[in-house]
Amino acid sequence: MIKTIIKKGAYFDSVSLMQVAKALNSLPGVIDSAVVMATKENKGIIKASGLLTPQALKAGDSDLAIAVKTKTPQAAAEALKAAEELLDRKPATAENGVDRKAAGLNDAVKMLDGANLAIISVAGRFAGTLAMDCLEKNLNVMLFSDNIPLETEVELKKLALRRGLLVMGPDCGTAIINGAPLAFANSVRRGNIGIVAASGTGLQEVSTLISNEGAGISQAIGTGSRDVKLEVGALTLLQGLKMLSADPATEVILIVSKPPHPEILKKIFSEIKKIKKPVAAVFLSGEIKEQIKDNFYQAKTLEEAALKAVCLSKGWQMARAKEIIYDANLKVEAMARKETVRKKPAQKYLRGLFSGGTFVSEAQVILPDIIGSLWSNAPLDKKWKMKDAMRLTENAVVDLGEDEFTMGRPHPMIDYSLRNKMMVSEAEKPEVSVLLLDIVLGYGSNMRPLADILPPIQKAFQANKGLSIVASVTGTETDPQVRSRVVKGLEAEGVLVMSSNAAACRLAGRIVKLGTRG
Repeated sequence: MIKTIIKKGAYFDSVSLMQVAKALNSLPGVIDSAVVMATKENKGIIKASGLLTPQALKAGDSDLAIAVKTKTPQAAAEALKAAEELLDRKPATAENGVDRKAAGLNDAVKMLDGANLAIISVAGRFAGTLAMDCLEKNLNVMLFSDNIPLETEVELKKLALRRGLLVMGPDCGTAIINGAPLAFANSVRRGNIGIVAASGTGLQEVSTLISNEGAGISQAIGTGSRDVKLEVGALTLLQGLKMLSADPATEVILIVSKPPHPEILKKIFSEIKKIKKPVAAVFLSGEIKEQIKDNFYQAKTLEEAALKAVCLSKGWQMARAKEIIYDANLKVEAMARKETVRKKPAQKYLRGLFSGGTFVSEAQVILPDIIGSLWSNAPLDKKWKMKDAMRLTENAVVDLGEDEFTMGRPHPMIDYSLRNKMMVSEAEKPEVSVLLLDIVLGYGSNMRPLADILPPIQKAFQANKGLSIVASVTGTETDPQVRSRVVKGLEAEGVLVMSSNAAACRLAGRIVKLGTRG
């Protein structure tokens, strides 16, 4: 049975709601639950989960919806009571009994004398004004919040430039400044490679690949993905290039971005020509053929870009990057051939369920050359835009970090619940051959990845005996979750784990390709 309660005008942050939902799902008799702000997007998600009731349907964006699916009426009543108790619980005070929570920005600045950077993660409708206040107080800004008007972003970045400050964002999920990982970032080696990235997941992928190859990061500046749009003009990316060019600790520069607007790409290349240091870049299908300068190196994938930066950092011949990828492809081919033996004739499609948006873009760069057309809710080519991201057909890759999924919910790098449900539902379809996943470790991400993802993986394999699950794990040995521990846990359940998202895409594609031949 399904029961719902609505709390009018009760706002809670998405991480708190995720924690309550997890607690409810662990209660006896509870089959499933949803604890979300009743936005249009969230209603669509809980409808797909079979939890939408007339009460929830009538609720407004500022209302909290708590829905539980249970085996008995008593279990439903107990679960709803537990939800209210958890939401009403007051946060603990500091150990000395003194509440150090700042009353506002002015109070926070006084409490932390000498602060020069503010990280902002509040609802989008408040974030722009708060960021402006921070800039007026001579604070650099990392703007984690999204859903901020484009004109506000431009206004903030122009003010920052006039004041000699930096605005990273909006929707900037990752940065590493002076060795400090900010928001979704990883524990990586310090070194001489400086990164400027209009992509949070892309920044995490290249920084961890670099670190795992024994090189290191001087600075990693996030810009927010809209920075490379024509309206914004790559203001932060260009500023970041100037900063890295002047930074004595940076000897190699790496640019990571989804395809910029063509006019913006010309601006970026114009700035690159002024830089004496070697520059590597990946624009994920936004490359051009002309040679910008002698020590400029373009790459097709995040993996290739990271390896080229490592070669420049260590003084290796650039051919070393090609050799590493070639060796990885030999492994891919052998693994793919072994997997296709188990396939049934009906199994011919791939479903990619990603928490990182840039991985979706990279998948679209790699997979069409192997398996043909690829549908997505975040397509590089608009003609492959899927109508409903909850109803996947043919070969498809989905960015679960898009606004349609994250309004009022934690980011999928934190909360695996939606992807877990989709994994099982996609595995139950007889035409599905491969599930392609990314697991992103590091600070800010899910601290219990195996505990959260292994149960649905087990259910997926039970539902589809010929299924292949291919995954990449973005992270390092010094991340809180420890990359090798996560890899071993996944492999023990039969998951095929690759060293990079690019390698995982190549393996998933080859499994589908070889399977459809047979």
